[in-house]
Amino acid sequence: MFQGTSWGRNLDILHRSMDASMLRQSVIANNIANVDTPGFRRSQVNFESSLKRALEAEQAAPHRFQAARTHEGHREFHQVPDYREVEPRRVLDWQTQAKNNENNVDIEVETMNMLNNMLSYQMMTESVNQQFQRLNIAMA
Repeated sequence: MFQGTSWGRNLDILHRSMDASMLRQSVIANNIANVDTPGFRRSQVNFESSLKRALEAEQAAPHRFQAARTHEGHREFHQVPDYREVEPRRVLDWQTQAKNNENNVDIEVETMNMLNNMLSYQMMTESVNQQFQRLNIAMA
């Protein structure tokens, strides 16, 4: 019913961001659980930067040169990434080394990451609630 509308799109982006936040919470919890495991490498979740690039490319697409396609088998000149195809990626951190046992988990950093993630999730939840409140007002 709301497919193709800005309301539906905003809600879909919030839904995808909340899913990424839940994965991030799980990854952070795993990092904290392995704080004393020798050789353990922390992981992190990358999502927001990929989503931002996809949304920016979508906005810039009408301004780009459109190549003429003479056959349906020809590829697009510029393929615009679809934000719905962006998935959160779990990435191992091989750059840092915090301890002599090659474990790079810093409990203080992970605790702050968990707190920031929880606050971000609460903010997105409030935003979804506000979206539905506006819908209720419009339908009343």
